[in-house]
Amino acid sequence: MGGRDVATASIWDAAHRRTTVGLLTLVTLVAFEAMAVGTAMPRAVAELDGVAWYAWTFSAFLVTSVVGMVVGGEVGDRRPPGPGVLAGVVVFAAGLVVAGLAQHMAVLVLGRAVQGLGAGVVIVLLYVVAGQAYDSRLRPSLFGAFAAGWVLPALLGPLAAGLLTTHVGWRAVFLGLVPLVAAGLVLLLTGAPGGTPPADAAPWRSRAGWALLAGAGIAALQYAAQRLDLAAAGIAVLGAAALAAGLRRLLPRGTVRARRGIPAVVASRGLLAGAFFGMDALLPFVLTEQHGWSAATAGLPLTAGAVGWVVAAQLQGRRPDVPRQRVLRLGALVLTVGVAATATVAVPALGGWPAYLTWGLAGVGMGLGMPSVGVLLLDQSPEAERGANSAALQISDATASAICVGLSGVLVAGAADAGGPLWPAVLAAVAVLTVPALLTARVAGRTVAPAADPSCATNLGR
Repeated sequence: MGGRDVATASIWDAAHRRTTVGLLTLVTLVAFEAMAVGTAMPRAVAELDGVAWYAWTFSAFLVTSVVGMVVGGEVGDRRPPGPGVLAGVVVFAAGLVVAGLAQHMAVLVLGRAVQGLGAGVVIVLLYVVAGQAYDSRLRPSLFGAFAAGWVLPALLGPLAAGLLTTHVGWRAVFLGLVPLVAAGLVLLLTGAPGGTPPADAAPWRSRAGWALLAGAGIAALQYAAQRLDLAAAGIAVLGAAALAAGLRRLLPRGTVRARRGIPAVVASRGLLAGAFFGMDALLPFVLTEQHGWSAATAGLPLTAGAVGWVVAAQLQGRRPDVPRQRVLRLGALVLTVGVAATATVAVPALGGWPAYLTWGLAGVGMGLGMPSVGVLLLDQSPEAERGANSAALQISDATASAICVGLSGVLVAGAADAGGPLWPAVLAAVAVLTVPALLTARVAGRTVAPAADPSCATNLGR
């Protein structure tokens, strides 16, 4: 591209339109399935008489999605992404069909596991496609669109799934997505560049086994958080050990210390996700139990957060000239204020109403921060490492979200079981979840390695 072409290029121009629509279609459909399944699952469990299997429908998806992320990263670093996306979508669609036709809960769990494997592969390879098909200046806009692709299903998914489940049946939630997934795949594969395998790809050593170990560790921690008994302590210890061992092989070296460059980027993704989703899962419960809101009303502040996320993501995409680490720091600070201010839901006299404003503010922080993390990752990843780094980003997100959701749930559930007031536990949870948001603001300056930082390059040039 010449300078004029770069300046006037858009993710919606003729060169990118089909790829953009294909990417967003697949992102939205994977996200819709993830959001909608919780609405359809109670009816499925009742029909298949499988209450004992209920938690496994979610755990199976989580475990295999981590494996799929690693497999997708390995494929993306060694082969053109098109065939890998095709395989991932086929696996995901096969899982939808298995789940939609299931006559026993064991088969439904199997279908969910197959879906998770395909979804993990697809989500990572879509990042690889984004790195190949879009110039660096277009990526803020692309990741802003990705944000809408994830957040809008959070707004509409439960309602649409509820209507389908009520008027057509729970199976339609799974089977109805299959033709739409196929359409998105066709648009993506006909619009995206074919690409060639990276010439400097590292020797192949599969890490799928470590991914399975990490996924099992996450599932064990979630299961322990649900039990809250003596056996839960032993399960939690085993789960933590498995998770730590797996992550040690799956994340870039230095991620825990937020070493400059890619490790700090991966760490930032987990910190943002943990802070936001930990409170996002807790908020409806607090509004229901503390203030007596109905289930429908208690979900509305989450809508405010989703709207804030989408709006801010679109706004950051209009300023590709602003260094992404600065946008990330601003987003982290806004998220910190939003999460901390949500402590107001613990005040009985306020009735929980400030949650609309505070959680909308938290959503703005995520809309600024999350797209910036994706841009920083692709801008600094060599072609032969885009897949592995994208997989690490997704694994960091999934792991931190699961841990923080479980931790906040344990704090509040323990207070509820003890029969005491809920507000001290809410304040404790808010305090815990504010920490990762604040840490992200501190880490943001480390997300660009010195050699990749334009300001550093200028100084060296002098």
